[in-house]
This record gives sequence, C-alpha cells and structure tokens, in this order.
Amino acid sequence: MIDPQRANPPVIDGVVLTPAQKKSQRERSIAIALALGVLVILFFAVTMVKGAGVLVRPM
Repeated sequence: MIDPQRANPPVIDGVVLTPAQKKSQRERSIAIALALGVLVILFFAVTMVKGAGVLVRPM
C-alpha cells in the first residue's frame, strides 16, 4: 500500500503553499514577465527612433 505522506514531493523548510497562494504567485510572476517584456520593447523602440547615431560615439 502507498503511504500518502510519501506520495507528495519533499517540502523545503516546511513551507506548503495553498492553491490560492500558488495562483497568486503565478499571476504575480506573469505580471512581472509582462512588465519586463514591455520594458525591453520600449528600450528597443527608443533605440530604433534615435537611429544608428546611438552606436556612433567616442570611446
């Protein structure tokens, strides 16, 4: 017979998230990823608008 306690993955530091906490964490991670993506696109767009002059500068 399979012990239900052993069927679960090991718990690190005794922290077990509830399904609501897992959902909240996933939504927060998605929001951070979207914000980072928007920032990357914004930097790219600004670089394109400024043109190749951005790359020509004295060392």
